[in-house]
Amino acid sequence: MTAPELETFLHERIPLSRAMQVTVHEASPRQVVLGIPLLPNINHQDTVFGGSASALAILAAWSLLHTKLAAAGYKTRLVIQRNTMSYEQPIMGNFTARALAPAGDAWGAFTRMLERKGRARISVSSTLWYEGHEVGHFEGDFVALGKTGASQEIDAQSSAAAERDSGVETDRPG
Repeated sequence: MTAPELETFLHERIPLSRAMQVTVHEASPRQVVLGIPLLPNINHQDTVFGGSASALAILAAWSLLHTKLAAAGYKTRLVIQRNTMSYEQPIMGNFTARALAPAGDAWGAFTRMLERKGRARISVSSTLWYEGHEVGHFEGDFVALGKTGASQEIDAQSSAAAERDSGVETDRPG
């Protein structure tokens, strides 16, 4: 998923992202960087509203998992279960949130559980950056529900092709 594709997806499927004027600076299975301007996210102190900062941090972490799952061929419902957010200093202008992919062993355990149980939990963090300084930190637990994985899609395509080739139709649950 490219940065423009992710931005379009967010604006169409998560309306708050459009209202906050979220832009996607980078989108890959390794890292997602989102940004927002101050004006639509300003508070009474002329700094960024804490709710907007938290929402961007959550959205960066969620977007990273969404991008990584899509790249691996999974179609799941991805929801946040719990989170913590810390703020180091006020943000007085445009800023970004950066989420990095979880370590390989955590990702492997997550996908194995998703394949086995159809449900898995993983922790992801993101950081807020303003003028080259880290100004906030987010930690969240996300749950993926459903497990249409790459291996299942390949198996389904192979089965459909075999049925076509053999001329035999079978009843399959849709």
